[in-house]
Amino acid sequence: MACNNCSTRPVITLSNSNISLCRECFFRYFERKVGRTITKHEMIRKGDHVGVALSGGKDSSALVHILNKVQKRSGTFQLSALLIDEGISGYRAKTKAFAKRVCKREDVPLVIVEYKKEYGSKLDRMLKKSGSSPCTICGVLRRYSLNKHAHDLGFSKLATGHNLDDEAQSVLMNFFKNNMDIQARLGPVTGIVSNPDFVPRIKPFYLLTEKEVATYSYLKGLLLVAECPYHKEALREDVRNLLNDFERQYPGSKHGLINAFLRLLPLLKNEVKESGGSVKNCIRCGQPSARTLCKCCELVELLK
Repeated sequence: MACNNCSTRPVITLSNSNISLCRECFFRYFERKVGRTITKHEMIRKGDHVGVALSGGKDSSALVHILNKVQKRSGTFQLSALLIDEGISGYRAKTKAFAKRVCKREDVPLVIVEYKKEYGSKLDRMLKKSGSSPCTICGVLRRYSLNKHAHDLGFSKLATGHNLDDEAQSVLMNFFKNNMDIQARLGPVTGIVSNPDFVPRIKPFYLLTEKEVATYSYLKGLLLVAECPYHKEALREDVRNLLNDFERQYPGSKHGLINAFLRLLPLLKNEVKESGGSVKNCIRCGQPSARTLCKCCELVELLK
């Protein structure tokens, strides 16, 4: 087997097209696809301050690297990174140290926010006190912290490392649960209505598979093997396995699901707008919220 472009030994075969690519051809394919995604969905504009939601994992570390290349080439926007330290024993210290090395290597400023300082307790201790689902608590607090500090740091966009697999799983889960309001907030650029206190999320890896991102990270020396001990969310794990089984039997299934979803997305957004969907501000903390009291303030109160 040889690279379809140059006959060199391949490092990956793309599941959607069955094309094999060598290291250098794969780098070109990957970076061009990111560039086209950014351009097509107008993710970054001149004068933007883009913050990367950096965890130290393969996706966000690769995102820092590639957006840094885009920034140096264009010189039209500013780039920084923001890491949320939940306080997960045996995991976060390792990924935080790796994130620091990535940002030092790329010469990208990094800001670290800790749950303990923000909420008075680490996630591990919160879970012992509450007995709630780790992903439920962490998801609410993490999203809140990312938006609050992205806004305070002056970020005009917050880039996340979500890839095609992540989005396909979320889309299918929302269909199963009939969460159409949540479904409408997905997409390459998230959100439905604007709010000056809400920093829009962008997903430059939106059309790249987890396999492609992992391969790029590994070949660039950005792959850290570390898994959150709380990551096992039953439904998402089942959906992930289901999609992977379909992809093995019917290559291109994940791409098909996302392309179909992108055709439906404008209709979903319009439906939510017409139903009066709006972003308010929490009466307690002032942050953007769909309700009078945001989920974060509710959760913090319960944890007390």
